[in-house]
Amino acid sequence: MILVTGGAGFIGANFVLDWLASCDEPVVNLDKLTYAGNLGNLAAVRNDARHLFVQGDICDGGLVSSLLDRHRPRAIVHFAAESHVDRSIHAPEDFIATNVNGTFSLLEAARAHVSRLPSGEQSVFRFLHVSTDEVYGSLNPGDPAFTENKAYAPNSPYSASKAASDHLVRAYHHTYGLATLTGNCSNNYGPRQFPEKLIPLMIANALDGKPMPVYGDGGNVRDWLYVGDHCAAIRRVLEAGRPGETYNIGGWNEKTNLEVVHTLCDILDSLAPAQESYRRQIRFVQDRPGHDRRYAIDARKIERELGWRPAESFETGIRKTVRWYLDHQDWVKDIQSGAYLQWVEKNYGERPAVAGAGA
Repeated sequence: MILVTGGAGFIGANFVLDWLASCDEPVVNLDKLTYAGNLGNLAAVRNDARHLFVQGDICDGGLVSSLLDRHRPRAIVHFAAESHVDRSIHAPEDFIATNVNGTFSLLEAARAHVSRLPSGEQSVFRFLHVSTDEVYGSLNPGDPAFTENKAYAPNSPYSASKAASDHLVRAYHHTYGLATLTGNCSNNYGPRQFPEKLIPLMIANALDGKPMPVYGDGGNVRDWLYVGDHCAAIRRVLEAGRPGETYNIGGWNEKTNLEVVHTLCDILDSLAPAQESYRRQIRFVQDRPGHDRRYAIDARKIERELGWRPAESFETGIRKTVRWYLDHQDWVKDIQSGAYLQWVEKNYGERPAVAGAGA
């Protein structure tokens, strides 16, 4: 079996569901169930004997060690992380606690666990760390995309905490021989994403008739990766990745934030038409501090070495995503509790309007 951390969150839950749909190997799923963890994401496997959910903190070394001793997984797939840049600006200490200290705790538990395994099990054990392209910093318009050799230059508390965790993972391979693998992915989107992130937030606000807040001029560029493609890439890295290696995982889909929001509005105009185009709800608001201008992933290494390439284009993936949210509006409403609404008001409510590029 495998141990997955953060498997009730957006990417982790999609990975667990895809894993159990594609093979019979059991999963132990460890998640703290913070605001972004949602057992509703795992409803499809609630009664599946191959899925064992454990509520707990990756910083709890005793709990992690007991799970490793009891279940003897052949791999740890580590998703658990605080991941929202805006939240890291307001509360950076949470990101250090989970992303740095939590990863350190997991690595220590894994190192001790592997040392107790028979040699045959030691040789196949893997620690797969799921990270982000944000560790590389910001690109100018004409700069080449991030390769695995790009120097780290994180610009937010979130990306700095993920960079620190990446360095720890690398160090545990080179110092202790732990068979680690790291995937640095671009912006994920798709079903079950917590609606504080750009795409689900825009969909929810559009359908509720609320303003759709776009930072600055909307010209910040991201590479967009459909979550199902990311899950397939992780499975492939776990299967055939070389220990100690890093693999950049991207969608080959660079889009400005405004392009993404326009695309969402146009799809919603087609699938859930209102009296006027949803574009009329776009509002440009004051940019967040230190907002990186552009990210871009060069994903040729994983294609060359492991044969992985995304199956979805942005056009096919984003339409599937909008359709999922339209079909699962109860899921969104269940998440939009008082705490969520307070966060949205805190982050966006006091930002002054600014002149944008036009809706």
